[in-house]
Amino acid sequence: MSRDLDALLADLTIEEKASLTTGASMWTTHAVDRLGIPSITVTDGPAGARGPFIPGIGSQVSTLCIPCGSALGATFDVDLLYELGDALGQQTRTKGARVLLAPTVNLHRSPLFGRHFECYSEDPLLSGLLAASFIRGVQSHQVATTVKHFVGNDAEFERMTIDSVIDQRTLREMYLLPFEIAVREGGSLGIMTSYNRLNGTYCSEDQSLLTDILRKEWGFEGFVVTDWFAGTTTAGAAKAGLDLEMPAPARAYGRFLAEAVRSGAVDEADLDRAARTLLSVFDRLGALDDDPVTPQAVDILQHREVARRAARASFVLLKNDSVEGSPLLPMNVQTLRSVAVIGPNAGRARIMGGGSAEVQPHHRTAIIDVLRESLGDTITVSYEAGCHIDKTTPTIDPDVVRTTAGDPGFTVTVYDGPANADLSADEHLLTTLNRADGRIVVVARNDPGVPTAGFHFSAEGLVTVRQSGEYVISLVELSPCQLFIDDVLVIDGQTTLPPRGQAFFGLGSEEISATVSLIAEQPHRFVLTCDGTAKQWAHGAEIGMQLVDTGDSIQRAADLAARSDVALVIVGTTDDWESEGHDRDSLSLPGRQNELIEAVRAANERTIILINAGSPVAMPWADDVAAIMQIWFGGQEMGIAVSDVLLGTHDPGGRLPTSIPFRLEDTPAFGNFPGEHGQIRYGEGLLMGYRWYDSRDIPVRFPFGHGLSYTTFDIGTPELDHYELTTSEDHQATGSIRISVPVTNTGRRHGSQIVQVYVSPRDPQVHRPHQELKAVAKVELAPNDTETAVLTLTSRAFAYWDPGDHYRGVLRPQITGHTTTNHEHRHGFWRVDPGLYDICIGTSSREIHHTATVAIHPALANDIGSET
Repeated sequence: MSRDLDALLADLTIEEKASLTTGASMWTTHAVDRLGIPSITVTDGPAGARGPFIPGIGSQVSTLCIPCGSALGATFDVDLLYELGDALGQQTRTKGARVLLAPTVNLHRSPLFGRHFECYSEDPLLSGLLAASFIRGVQSHQVATTVKHFVGNDAEFERMTIDSVIDQRTLREMYLLPFEIAVREGGSLGIMTSYNRLNGTYCSEDQSLLTDILRKEWGFEGFVVTDWFAGTTTAGAAKAGLDLEMPAPARAYGRFLAEAVRSGAVDEADLDRAARTLLSVFDRLGALDDDPVTPQAVDILQHREVARRAARASFVLLKNDSVEGSPLLPMNVQTLRSVAVIGPNAGRARIMGGGSAEVQPHHRTAIIDVLRESLGDTITVSYEAGCHIDKTTPTIDPDVVRTTAGDPGFTVTVYDGPANADLSADEHLLTTLNRADGRIVVVARNDPGVPTAGFHFSAEGLVTVRQSGEYVISLVELSPCQLFIDDVLVIDGQTTLPPRGQAFFGLGSEEISATVSLIAEQPHRFVLTCDGTAKQWAHGAEIGMQLVDTGDSIQRAADLAARSDVALVIVGTTDDWESEGHDRDSLSLPGRQNELIEAVRAANERTIILINAGSPVAMPWADDVAAIMQIWFGGQEMGIAVSDVLLGTHDPGGRLPTSIPFRLEDTPAFGNFPGEHGQIRYGEGLLMGYRWYDSRDIPVRFPFGHGLSYTTFDIGTPELDHYELTTSEDHQATGSIRISVPVTNTGRRHGSQIVQVYVSPRDPQVHRPHQELKAVAKVELAPNDTETAVLTLTSRAFAYWDPGDHYRGVLRPQITGHTTTNHEHRHGFWRVDPGLYDICIGTSSREIHHTATVAIHPALANDIGSET
């Protein structure tokens, strides 16, 4: 039931209105019980609706885990993104939340960007179209999205303070564009500001961003929220248009905002605007009538199916050469007797990146396990890891640890008082918890019965390994801990505290470790004791475990490949290497993976490489192997989706949403990434991604938009409904162009093709990229079927941002020789120049099938000169 917001706002005191503008906890807003305003719960995120929990820390509730952002970008499929949004909207409601902190639409400026995996593409149009469709799906369930991070958050280096220096044309044409589409076409009800500064001003208090562009120009009707723990000032944020500071405790808003209003430092109208904005969005969602909901783990078959389809649609077949007369993929199970599955990512499910996007999935299924089940008993499937790639020792897996009662995980028992006190366990027992894996962390106010300080706890589990040998056992601590194995103290992180490291968002210690002998199939009793006497938000540690290699693991892998019909090598990264909080420092695959690939390929020419990573990696071996497929971080259904595509029951539907370079030195941001002296300079300007490589004619390993299929397609001659347009008085092109492209499946299998339309100005009057993506369409066809893809180019497809003159309001001379003065345009406007434009129809930025030419004619000179 809709509320009378005028009356509600009038009834609120200054303190109550200010309380609405800051978090009550990590994931909730403040309630005003007196007026029946409930607390609103928000949840991360891009990979799934995690619920009001800290990623990977403390208690968790499982949820649907969808493919990562770069995988979704590879689908090029707006309809599929709506379905995923629809599923996450439902999942968000099951977590008792009304706000989903997603999607992430920052751009793939550098392949080393730590959150590259979380973002859709290097192209702003593709990012925006996918985001808008995802948003519509989520918000169909009365859940608000918050598009993030607004704006210029394209590196993790010094992310809380770095100044992103971006010129106005580049900002408008590239980095603001996906946000604009998300607002104008998606109707997002939330925007999350980024931590960084933009040209000297923190984004959370940038009035030109939050008010002039977002609200006045784009017509945004939602709320603006900070990223978590972002720094800002009370007066600056209030004047700029920030509505909500998260999380608790308040740092600039809440009681500080109330005090600023009472002192006159902030106009009460700014407080009223923020409170009204939040209440209006929550009322629009129906959330003001909500009763509290306990987060639930809801596993819906239809949601699993859409996640599986999304994974298949994201896989990019980069290369598929013939060996002995036929392509390696799909695998011909009729002729196979043995398959070698090799690689560090084959035996462990690497399905998501690290940081705030992390969720507890309904299941983690390794690719080797799926293939053994799919291929059955008639085909021998053998496994060798070949090498280890973990940045830190892998956390103890849920499948190797059980409680003494036989349940999965560790039993955690929390007691009042310090560990060395003379206390009766029964008398001082506070609570008993369960942890599914080796992350033994308890969180105050998150775990029932856990105080903020003055306690200790122990965690006990029986760990059973599959192979006897020496194991590295490790701890990464949040508080002083000791680890006992079979009653022997193995690691003492309490007597001498280790220094702080990068784990747990920079709050955890460096890893400390020991080596122990474990016997296969024999339960070993692990007991972790932790001191929780200090007042902090979380206590505990992460226990890692990894078998120590003996002998030559790469040679074992090569020997296995030599005696197998096919070698499937699954390489990549992990959520340690690709994570919020830090950038990568190299394009190279971690560890000895390149060496592993070369050894396996030398042993068996029928070698297939699967790249399980959210970002591009260097492929010095690409020319030597017959088949390569990028499978990204594919979400919880990745393993079964890989089986679907390898065995040919489904076509690999993805195309590259980002260019894969030969070398890091070739990339556009090289020399300007990640930053220095407090700044990150966007020195490449408009020439980012394929715009850089195509404009400068730089070779790439695989171009933007590239991807193969198991079938073949013919891209027919396009038809345009207009070949001429005219500019209007405001320098826009009048009308639009409708392009019809017939696509025929000329092969023997069902498959999909993505028609890509690039616009290339023949003789631009200002610097412009060689070509830019302006429309896409995905078609799925049975053998011999034809479908006409219909794409539309509006005026914006030909436009660039004219920054005007910020100081005098005088625009540059027009091509007619007239100089115009327009104070409405002094801060810039979208401009279409007359001339010839090539319309390039292709299947990648480097594979153009047809080109048509459009002429845009100038408006009459007296019409242009009349603009004042």
